[in-house]
Amino acid sequence: MSGAAPIWLFDLDNTLHDASRAVFGRLNRSMTDYIVQYLGLAHGEADRLRMHYWRRYGATLLGLEKHHGIRAAHFLAQTHTLPGLEAQLHIPPVDRAALHSLPGRKFLLTNAPADYAKRVLTALDLASCFEGVISIEGMRVFGDLRPKPDARMMRVVLARHRLPAHRCVLVEDTVANLKSARSLGLRTVWMQHYLRHNPHGPELGVPLHGRPSWVCVRIKKLRTLHRWARTARR
Repeated sequence: MSGAAPIWLFDLDNTLHDASRAVFGRLNRSMTDYIVQYLGLAHGEADRLRMHYWRRYGATLLGLEKHHGIRAAHFLAQTHTLPGLEAQLHIPPVDRAALHSLPGRKFLLTNAPADYAKRVLTALDLASCFEGVISIEGMRVFGDLRPKPDARMMRVVLARHRLPAHRCVLVEDTVANLKSARSLGLRTVWMQHYLRHNPHGPELGVPLHGRPSWVCVRIKKLRTLHRWARTARR
């Protein structure tokens, strides 16, 4: 990065906080309930459809929008309400302090909706860390929803915010998203702290001991980024 401060792009769930414990189970149930209500399916069939679209498209919403005409804004608003969410969220205080003091510009890059992302950041006392929140609402390319790991979306986001790829670092728990970012020239950090006991999400069953070629570094604590950033700037 030629001595310049990095530009950090942080994922949200299972990167900044333990979403496996606090969020993912509730979100899965909420999405299944939505499909039951708006597509008129039995619960078991709705749950299978949710999983099918998630595996095929990387996000249940993409399948619902493509095949059933579900409006993204309505789906996101209905499924991410999650009453009492804030009380279940946690970040280690030392990691919170590390994020606040981490040098460089910082953006949140999440496939979650903006309202949900801002609720989580506020509850974790991280809102002031980030220059901007890039949520799923801002991930359309030529009218089509293209959430992570879509490389076309990433190019559009970088151009829109005037972020040089070679100075950007994506910090993520999902290896597919890291692979896409690395192909565009971003540095990549695989955050593994919340994955070991993760019963939900795309990293279920992924070996954590290896380092794929598209991952620059693996970390378990956000405070480790300070040391790595100093090394990367040399």
